[in-house]
Amino acid sequence: MTTVPDKILFEAEMTATGGREGTASSPDGAFALTLSLPKALGGPGGEGTNPEQLFAAGYAACFLGAVKLVARTSKVPLTDDASVTARIGMGPIATGYALAVELKVSLPGVERTLAQKIVEGAHQRCPYSNATRGNVPVVLTVV
Repeated sequence: MTTVPDKILFEAEMTATGGREGTASSPDGAFALTLSLPKALGGPGGEGTNPEQLFAAGYAACFLGAVKLVARTSKVPLTDDASVTARIGMGPIATGYALAVELKVSLPGVERTLAQKIVEGAHQRCPYSNATRGNVPVVLTVV
């Protein structure tokens, strides 16, 4: 089932050229990068980034924002070193390729059971989690 927002509050836009061995940039020029096909996928590697790294960065940042929201509404203080590490895996399936995600969440000073509840609440609220739910396996790990 597809969930459509009642109202769009923000839109981001990027244009890619050249595919996995090209470039990507925002229309305002504030964000531009070179893309490189990783050696593990048959490419030369190189100094550029790849779509999986970009997805991991976006998911990690967004998920940490959701963690902070849930903690704040639950009146649980978080330290400045709270973090989310997103690991994005990609591999073949019968009809192409698919992704798998692991989110490692570190909430120093928060009791493990409470941290797990915060992480589960964040997983219900994060737009990336909502976008992947039922389509991409996501493993949540409190470290």
